[in-house]
Amino acid sequence: MTNSTLTLAERIQAWHQPQSLPAIKGIRRGIERESLRIQPDGQLAQTEHPASLGAAMTHSNITTDFSESQMEFITPVSDSVDILLAQLGDIHGYVMRHLNNEQLWPLSMPCLLKGGDEHIPLAQYGRSNVGRMKTLYRQGLHHRYGSRMQVISGVHFNFSMPDSFWSEWHRQEGGDTLLQDFVSEQYMGLARNVYRFGWLIPYLFGASPALCGSFLNGTKHNLPFERLGKGTLYLPYATSLRLSDLGYTNSAQADLQISLDSLAQYVTSLRNAIGTHEPDFAKIGVKVEGEYRQLNDNVLQIENELYAPIRPKRTADSGEKPTDALSTRGVEYIELRSVDVNPYAAVGIDATQVRLLDTFLLWCLLTPSAPLTNAENALNRRNFNKVVLEGRKPGLELEVFGEESRTLSDLGEHYFTELKAVADLLDACCGKGCYGKAHQAHLAAIKDPAKTLSAKVLTELKAADQDILPFGLALSKRYHDQLLAGRPLYWEDSYFDEEGCRSLARQRKIEQSESVDFDTFLKDYFAKT
Repeated sequence: MTNSTLTLAERIQAWHQPQSLPAIKGIRRGIERESLRIQPDGQLAQTEHPASLGAAMTHSNITTDFSESQMEFITPVSDSVDILLAQLGDIHGYVMRHLNNEQLWPLSMPCLLKGGDEHIPLAQYGRSNVGRMKTLYRQGLHHRYGSRMQVISGVHFNFSMPDSFWSEWHRQEGGDTLLQDFVSEQYMGLARNVYRFGWLIPYLFGASPALCGSFLNGTKHNLPFERLGKGTLYLPYATSLRLSDLGYTNSAQADLQISLDSLAQYVTSLRNAIGTHEPDFAKIGVKVEGEYRQLNDNVLQIENELYAPIRPKRTADSGEKPTDALSTRGVEYIELRSVDVNPYAAVGIDATQVRLLDTFLLWCLLTPSAPLTNAENALNRRNFNKVVLEGRKPGLELEVFGEESRTLSDLGEHYFTELKAVADLLDACCGKGCYGKAHQAHLAAIKDPAKTLSAKVLTELKAADQDILPFGLALSKRYHDQLLAGRPLYWEDSYFDEEGCRSLARQRKIEQSESVDFDTFLKDYFAKT
């Protein structure tokens, strides 16, 4: 462990030095955007993943998430915001040209869901053991939590600092710590700070204050919903129902204690959850009358089942478990998972948001980060839940660990003062004023909740006394036409044509190389450490 006692201000001052400043340049980002394929009437598409797009299991940029109807678009890692968004736009445009009469739903909370969970088709990945395991994992999620929760969509933001940054910071504060261990230690500190300050993300980027009533379909809940139109439910001050117990933040995992105090503790606690028998899941059965229902009956089937706003990540080799990759080679990047789909951006996120996320995550990285106690963890959860359900409520108070409570606006402005110093650092290095402008735009939303995405959505719905379905369909049609009319900015269609063919060839190769049956494959996979 390093023993640095530098404050945020002292660190920023050190980074402003001419010999250090250039090392910050080259922040690396990747985006994973999820979206549901819909029929013209707004219902979830029941068709298979378009064959013309290639193989979902092996395509570099176009895949599926939980459902066959839930697309996921993945950019390569990029150190340019403009290139990142151009690539994401080109993926969207190519997909639009291959959807026939279908469109993409532009909101995080699902479209019209008629019937039960059986009308949400599980993603299919071919007949290989790996492909069957991916589908079976989703079958387990279906049995454990229901399929509706799984088709909520978001934007995952992958973030890492360049090697030059880590070499310079290690020189400044690393002491005798090995570089790999120093990098992991600082990324874990970032993750802890995201738990502390992460309510800022749903406040600013939450865009799901309302949902189609078909999503609940008789599900019990304790939320005091109000009604709009024929079947839309909303909470007056909500920012992100996606991140509430109704959705992505799964209450079934509320008691799960995954430690972020060090990489070793994180890996150990996650492995324990994967290896711990869960009686409620045992009632589902693993293999019943010759048919699998889930991968296993443990607390988590695999690492991906952990519902968390942020995950430390390391690119895994083929067949390698994520925890093994982390344990062996350390943290490579972090994945922020608490960003709603932006309904006012054709690709679900815009450049101003990306730059604010850069600023926020670098702030979390440079801010001293003590271990999280159980009491502070509980406080952080309370704050987060308050913001997702009533973040725009006038005078809303949030707790501050070891201090008196403060209003969200007061606390937000205090944090934004620190964020301004980080934005200035980024502009001094490489931003040309863009980071300062992004900071100002989002500070305005801290001062005036009416400028948040969630407020904008709800204002439009209420002004027209409109259901969420026609609202979403109108946006869907607008982006469909806009993306079809646009020209590629980075990749021509020929790139995706070729990648589609390559993905099909990769899947065939995997399927043809099978040497064991599925039962043996699963047994071997979970036996590996």
